[in-house]
Amino acid sequence: MTERQSATSTAAEPGIESLPGLILRGGVGGTLMGLANLVPGISGGTMLLAVGIYPRVIEGVAEVTTFRFRARTLAVLGSVLVAAVVAIALGAGLLKDLVVEHRWVMYSLFIGLTLGGGPILLRMLRPMLPGAWLAASAGVAVMVCTALVKPEGSDAGPQNYAMLFLAGTLGAAAMILPGVSGGYLLLVLGQYVTILAAIDQFKTGLLGGEGAQRDLDLVLRSMHVIVPVGVGVVTGVAVVSNLVRFFLRRFEKATLGFLLGLLLGAVFGLWPFQKGVPPQVGATIKGQVVTQENLASIPSEDWPVEFFTPAALQVLTSVGLIAAGFAVTLGVARLGRE
Repeated sequence: MTERQSATSTAAEPGIESLPGLILRGGVGGTLMGLANLVPGISGGTMLLAVGIYPRVIEGVAEVTTFRFRARTLAVLGSVLVAAVVAIALGAGLLKDLVVEHRWVMYSLFIGLTLGGGPILLRMLRPMLPGAWLAASAGVAVMVCTALVKPEGSDAGPQNYAMLFLAGTLGAAAMILPGVSGGYLLLVLGQYVTILAAIDQFKTGLLGGEGAQRDLDLVLRSMHVIVPVGVGVVTGVAVVSNLVRFFLRRFEKATLGFLLGLLLGAVFGLWPFQKGVPPQVGATIKGQVVTQENLASIPSEDWPVEFFTPAALQVLTSVGLIAAGFAVTLGVARLGRE
């Protein structure tokens, strides 16, 4: 069987599963994908693989972006999309608070979740040829450079539309790449907290939070983040789904090697022992100079981050969380293989 045939065989088998069954699996896969893309380290593509819907989603997106519309394809994609959006809307606020308030704990878990995707790609790469090793090295280099050149305070506010568009594009690309985490890429680009906060702000403004009324102004302010990210997401899904199909069919080993390098290099940007510190008077936060008067009003999610020396117990806890995260991702991968 050729690479092209193997890549499409699962998606092309007609009549194997009823449409309601596919929609149900699409809903489960979309929910898991949405939650995965909120958590740096877990790949949305891996979640789709786990429920056996990944090939259909890739082929379906490729069909739609080339203006081929079939009711069965649209129903599956719709179930995945709706479920993912609901999961993201409901989980964004909680994940944002956990990262801000327990940064080193969450980063440790994220490292383990990220590394757990390695065996998935290694298994797909066997035997690993020299070209795959070179591609993997290039992927590691890309992620190391990304972590090193990350601009300070890149969560610079809603007016940074170009960065938000890029974050949405790359995040969407990672949604459909097994083993690559969209949440991690947002974290490295410095847009993770900004985007999650905007989603939570939109939900609160639209529905009203605990003890709060609906607030149209909150909804409009969140649009400064959500709109450019949303445009980037649509662009990323449309472009990358077709690119993935192209490169996997023609350069399978090199493409998988590059993805493995991206995954392994990802941990360089997630050194866990970091904490937010209150800004100093005179510093600039989101384009606003910090004064004695507005210091207390700056939310902790906007505080600058610095490294700290961990205690022995923190190191042991971090190692345990990394191991736990690794086991979770590996378990999901095995579920998908079964």
